[in-house]
Amino acid sequence: MPKQKTNRAAAKRFKVTAKGNIKSANAFTSHRFHGKTKKQRRQLRGTAVIEKPMVKTYHKLLQK
Repeated sequence: MPKQKTNRAAAKRFKVTAKGNIKSANAFTSHRFHGKTKKQRRQLRGTAVIEKPMVKTYHKLLQK
């Protein structure tokens, strides 16, 4: 049986942490910042961790 292929789109967007969580960049950060508050902009920096119910699905895409 052939090996499963990693979903390349997912591999470019998500990283698996040492504990097996999945982190990704926040959405809503590409443009139109004038409509967002300073607090929103500050909290959208950095990365976010994917919620537990979705982790299994993302692991299948990433083959980890």
